[in-house]
Amino acid sequence: MMSRMLACIALCLALPCVAGGDTTVGAVVDGALVVSTKQLIRPAGQTIKFGGRPVDMLLSPDGKTLFTKTNTSLLVIPTAEWKILEEIKFDAGVSGSYHGMAITRDGSKLYVTTSQTQVLEMLVAGDGTVSVGRKITIPGPGGKGNPTSCGIALSPDEKLAYVCLSRNNALAVLDLASGELTRQIPVGVAPYDVALSPDGMTAWVSNWGGRMPREGEKTELSSGTPIVVDKNSVAASGTVSLVDLNVGKETAQIETGLHPCDLELDAKRNVLYVANANSDSVSVIDTLTRKVTRTIDVKPDASLPFGSAPNALALGRDGTTVYIANGGNNAVAVVGSKTRGFIPTGWYPGALAADGSYLYIANVKGYGSRSPGGKTTDSKGGLAWDVHFALGIVQRVPLPSAEKLKAYTKQVLADSRVPHVLRALEKAQTGAKPVPVPQRAGEPSPIEHCVYIIKENKTYDQVFGDMTRANSDPNLCIYPREITPNQHALADQFVLLDNYYCNGVVSADGHQWATQGYATDYIEKGYGGWPRSYPYEGNDALAYASTGFIWDNALLHGLSFRNYGEMSTDASKIKASFKEIYEDHLAKTGKYRFSGTFNIEALRRYSCPNYPGWTLAVPDQTRADIFLREFAQCEKTGQWPNFITILLPNDHTAGLSPGKPTPRAFLADNDLAVGRIVEAISKSKFWAKTAIFVNEDDPQSGYDHVDGHRSTCLAISPYVRRGAVVSNFYNQTSVLRTMELILGIPPMNQMDAMAPVMRECFMDKPDFTPYTALPSNVPIDEVNPKPEKLSGKPLYWAQQSAALDFDEVDAADNDTLNRVLWHAMRGFDTPYPADFAGAHGKGLNALNLALAPVAGDIDD
Repeated sequence: MMSRMLACIALCLALPCVAGGDTTVGAVVDGALVVSTKQLIRPAGQTIKFGGRPVDMLLSPDGKTLFTKTNTSLLVIPTAEWKILEEIKFDAGVSGSYHGMAITRDGSKLYVTTSQTQVLEMLVAGDGTVSVGRKITIPGPGGKGNPTSCGIALSPDEKLAYVCLSRNNALAVLDLASGELTRQIPVGVAPYDVALSPDGMTAWVSNWGGRMPREGEKTELSSGTPIVVDKNSVAASGTVSLVDLNVGKETAQIETGLHPCDLELDAKRNVLYVANANSDSVSVIDTLTRKVTRTIDVKPDASLPFGSAPNALALGRDGTTVYIANGGNNAVAVVGSKTRGFIPTGWYPGALAADGSYLYIANVKGYGSRSPGGKTTDSKGGLAWDVHFALGIVQRVPLPSAEKLKAYTKQVLADSRVPHVLRALEKAQTGAKPVPVPQRAGEPSPIEHCVYIIKENKTYDQVFGDMTRANSDPNLCIYPREITPNQHALADQFVLLDNYYCNGVVSADGHQWATQGYATDYIEKGYGGWPRSYPYEGNDALAYASTGFIWDNALLHGLSFRNYGEMSTDASKIKASFKEIYEDHLAKTGKYRFSGTFNIEALRRYSCPNYPGWTLAVPDQTRADIFLREFAQCEKTGQWPNFITILLPNDHTAGLSPGKPTPRAFLADNDLAVGRIVEAISKSKFWAKTAIFVNEDDPQSGYDHVDGHRSTCLAISPYVRRGAVVSNFYNQTSVLRTMELILGIPPMNQMDAMAPVMRECFMDKPDFTPYTALPSNVPIDEVNPKPEKLSGKPLYWAQQSAALDFDEVDAADNDTLNRVLWHAMRGFDTPYPADFAGAHGKGLNALNLALAPVAGDIDD
C-alpha cells in the first residue's frame, strides 16, 4: 500500500484537500486518485502513463510488443521492459479512430486505422522500432470526405484487409499489394469491428448504430445516416452483420444489445462475443446457428441501473475466460460460465489484450486531466491544470488467482461507488417530513420548480479566482467581480462552491453529462477528431445514453417541462449584427425574430420555439427577454413548469475577432442575463418554491490551480444557505441528482445515482429575501476594433482570432483561444503563462515522455 501511495503522489503532484471540506479532484485518498466522477482510481498491476487518450491496443504475434493507438499517435511498448520504446505521432490533421489495428503473422506490418481518410501501414523492424510505410487513402460516403475507418482484419493469406468504414456504412475490401479499395460491402449503421472466420470466407461485423431503418420507423440522424430511435431519440437498434466474403454480400443480421462494438471470435468453440456498451451486456452468438445463446450482464451488482459501459473484450488463453472492459465502473469483468470477479483499472478502460500470463488494459481517460503543463508562477507555487491535458495509462496485470480476484472485486465495488448507487435506489418512506433535498426519491420537498441554466466553458479560477475567502487563485482570474458582478454577488449572497467539477471536457461530452448524467462509449472514444459528429447540440442519436435525458425522466414521472435553447442551434437567417440586436433589446421594439432547430423530437415539443439556440450573434440579454416574457405570462396564470432548462452561451466569447463583442463584453452580457433571470424569479410568486442551478457545460477555456475540471456552479433558492462557502465535492451529476431528489424522480443511471448530493448547500428554514440584479460595469455592445486600427501585438492577436471558427461550438483551437483571452484580459505585454499550458505547439505526448516515469509506477 505504501509503495502505491508514494507512486500516486509522485504521479499526481497531489494537492491538499480543501480546508474544512471534502477531497478535491487530483487528490490521493488511501493510495487512490480522485477523478471528477468522485470515483477512485488505483489500477491493479503496473501502469505506464503518457499524454493522450488510448483507444485500442494489440499484442505482437510473439507477445514481445504491445502496440497502443491513442488519439494522436502509436505507442510501442516492449512487454519485458514495460516502458515506451517510441511514439510515432500521426500527421497533422490525422488522429486515431475509435478502434482498429491488425498485424501480420510475422509481425512485420501493422495496420492502424485513423479517423480521417488514411489507413496506415506501419513497418516493424527486427529491433521492435516502427516506421510509417504506406498511407492508404479510402474515400468517404459517395466518394467524398471522411469514411472514419474502424475495425480491421487481415485475410488468412494476408493479401486483403477488411476495414469497417463507419461513415460509409460498409465493410471495405483493400488489396494490400496495390493499396487499392476493391469493394465496399453494405452492412448496418456505423460498423465498428470485424472478425473473420479461420477460413476467411465469413466476416462478422458489429454495427454500432444497428440495422438500417424500415419504412415507417422513427429515425434520427447520426453523421448523415438515419438510424432507428426510440421515443426519446436514443438509438434503438444494435446488430451484428454476417457477410459472405466470396460473393461480397451481407447475408444476415443478428439483433444484439445497443451500441455493439468490440468483437471476439472463439473459433474453436464457434462462439462470437459482442460488447453492447449502451445495454450493459455482452451477447454470446453461436456462429453455427447464428443465434444469441446467452446474454452476460456485466454490472458489478445485478441491482445496479444502467451505466457499466462494456466496450472492449479479450479472450483468455485458457479458452474458458472472457475479459470485459467496463468503462463506467473502471474495471474489467472476468467471466467464465459465470462472473468470477472484477479487476480495478484506470479511468474508463477501453481496450484489452491478453496472453497466458498478463492482462493488458488501455484506459481511455487514464488518470484524468492530470498531464501537467509545468510549474506555474502562481501565488501558491503549485500547478495549473487545463482539462485538455489527458494523462492516459496502460496496465499490465498478472492474471489473478481466485483469492486475489476476490480482493480486487471488493476494491472495485468501493472505488466505483457501488454502495452509493445502491443507496440512491432506496424506496421512499411514507410519512417523511418535507425537506428541501429529500433523502430518497419520492419523498416530499417544499420546492416544486427547478430552473437549470447552462453556460459555456469556464473554470472556477477564471471567474472566482478573486474570491480569496475560498480555495481560489487570483493569478488565474481573468473575469473578476468587475466583469461578472452578478455571479460574484450570487456566490456571496447564497453559496460559493469552490470544489465543484464538470464531469466532461468539451461541449460534445459536457452537454451530455449536464443533461443525461452520462457520456456514452461513442463520446468517450470520439476525441480522435470527432470524425462522425460533434454532438453538443443534440445532433447525433449515438451520443445518447439508453436511459435518456433529465427531461425524459421528469416527463416520465408526470412533471411539466419547458426548454429554452438547450441542445439546439439557431435556425434564423440572422443578418443583423450583435450590436444591432442589442440595440433592439434596449429599445424593446422586438424587431428581430429567432428560432431554434432541434434534432431531438421530444425536446422540440417542449421547447420555446422563438428562443435562439447556439449562436454568438444574439445577445444573452435577448435570450433573457424571451424567457422573461414567457415567465410573465406564467405569473399571470399561476402555472409554471416543474423543470426548466435555459441555455445562456455567450460566456464562450469570440476572442478578439474584429467587429465581435470583446471578451469582457460577452462575459458581462452573460452575467447580466443570469442576474436578470434570477431577480425576476426571486421577486415572483414562484420564488418560495423554486431552486435555481447555474453551471458551465464544460471548463475547457482556461486553467485552474486545483484541476482542469473545476468550474463554477451557483445554487440559488430561499432554501439555499446564505453567505456560506461550501467546499464539499460536487459535480454536474450532483446537480442532476439534487434536482431529481427535489422533484421526486429517481436517478437515471449509475453516474447520477453515485453523485454527491448537494444537501450541504440547503437549509430547512427559508429566507425569502429576493435578489436584485447588478448593472453591468462593461458596455455590452463594446466591440473589438477593426484590424486597420491596430498594429503590433493587438493586430497579431486580432488576426489569430479572426482565423478561428466561432460559428460552431469548440471549433476554435483551444490553445490559441486561451492565449487570445489571456492577452485580451491581462494586457498584450503581460507574458502568457506558458508554464500553465506548456510551450505552444508542443504535444502532450512529448511533454509527458520527457517526464521521469514513476518507478514501477503503481505496482501491485
